[in-house]
Parts: sequence; C-alpha cells; structure tokens
Amino acid sequence: MHEEPFQVPVESGALHGHVGGEGPPALLLHGGAAVTDYMDGCAQELDGLLRTIRYQQRGTFPSDTGPPYAIEAHVADAVAVLEFFGVEQAWAIGHSWGGHLALHLAVTHPERLLGVVCIDAIGASSDVFGEMDSNLRRRLSDGQVARIEEIEARRREGEVTEAELFERWELVWPFWFADPEAAAPDPVRHIGPQSSMEVNASLAAHYAAGTLRNKLPEVRLPVLFVHGELDPLPLRSSTETAALIPGAQVETIRRCGHFPWLERPGELRRRVKKLLRL
Repeated sequence: MHEEPFQVPVESGALHGHVGGEGPPALLLHGGAAVTDYMDGCAQELDGLLRTIRYQQRGTFPSDTGPPYAIEAHVADAVAVLEFFGVEQAWAIGHSWGGHLALHLAVTHPERLLGVVCIDAIGASSDVFGEMDSNLRRRLSDGQVARIEEIEARRREGEVTEAELFERWELVWPFWFADPEAAAPDPVRHIGPQSSMEVNASLAAHYAAGTLRNKLPEVRLPVLFVHGELDPLPLRSSTETAALIPGAQVETIRRCGHFPWLERPGELRRRVKKLLRL
C-alpha cells in the first residue's frame, strides 16, 4: 500500500500523518492516548476498501502541537484534517481511545461522518476500567504491578515522564494479545506526558458529565463495534455502548485480543467490507 505524508496546520502547530488507498474517505484514529500512531497496519488491512487518512494526534512527536489536549481539542483536530483534504464526510474508524474519540465526533459533528467503526473501543462508561486493569495485571508479577501503580500515581500527580510512561507501556504491551508469547513487535516509540495526563483528565470529566451516555441515543449514523473476545478491555465496553445507539451493530472476533488486524488478519477487513456493502 502506498501512502503519502502530509502536515495539517492547526492553531498550536501541525499534525503529521499519512494518506493512501482508494475509496470512500476514512479517518483512522489511534489509541493511547498520546502514543505513536500505530494505525499503519490497520490502513493496510483496509486497503482497497477505503482511502485512509491517519495522523499523529496532538501532543506526541512528530506532531508538534501544544496544549490544550482535552477531548474537544482532539475533535477539532479531526475536523481540521477533513477540512485540509476538502472532505465533507468520512468514516471515523478508531481503535481503543481512538474509538472513543470517534464517538465524540459522532455526537458533536454527525454531519461530517458517513459512519463510525469502533475497534475494541473505550466506550460510554468508565466502569469497565477496573475489570480491564484486573485482566491485565493478573498476568504480571507483583513487582511489575507495583511499578505500574507507582507510575500511575506520578501521572495523577502531574509529574510523570515520557520514559516512565514508555516503561509502563512496554510492561503491559504483550498482555493486550490473546497469546502474549505471540505478541506483535511494539510499534510505539513516543508518548507525550502532558497530553496523556490531560486526555485522561478530560476523559474523567466527560464520564462524570455523562456526555456520551446522554448524547449517543441521538446518533443516526451506521455504527459498527468490532471487539476481540479475549481483549482485556471487556466486551461489554462495546456491547453496552452499542445499546445506546439506534441500529448499532457489534461483531466479535474469536481468539483475538485488543489488536485484531495484528492477531487475526482479514477479520476486521471482512466486517468493514460487509458494513460498506461491497
């Protein structure tokens, strides 16, 4: 798949990304938040179905944008990318935190979307996080869990460093996969500390306000949730969120963790192709 690099100027800097493929336009929104854009493999999975536009979200190299890093700023960035390419409407395809961001696009700018695909997405309720953490940590040693808790405490205090966040990410990375011994190489090379802290604070504020829970029932777009059955993020993150959206569908991928295009190549493509009715 051939991709071309691009830069989108925004108020506090520029967003760096890649565009490629042919078909209806689709924004690919990576998870994290505040980690390296890792959606190149997802773009390849969807090659021939969609023209994919993926970019490094604000606050992490190579994008050189400054604050704010709240959800509202990330939504504005997504719209700015569409404007840059002259795209009136696009699919929003997001993974993990990126799926959550796609849902915020759906409730704030439905006129700019053809539909939404949420891949193992963080949903409308925060009550899944305890179960997710338990699923991840039961595979870790006591020492590793203690270190992760120390880093999380520093993030809550606003003192965490990129090196510490990267250490935490690497400790957990293999356990996002159904088979940790077969985990794909870690693609993340950068994590933006300030962005990570502010996105998490913004998430907490929106959960407390019930933003998605209150507004998703008004969405009138095609919405597909795809979720690995062995993802540490519980399946109900998708099913309970989908239940809020009229007509939303949920597809489960067997023997799969958090990254379907890496663990079960072709399964995500098949489901998106069905949604597009190709």
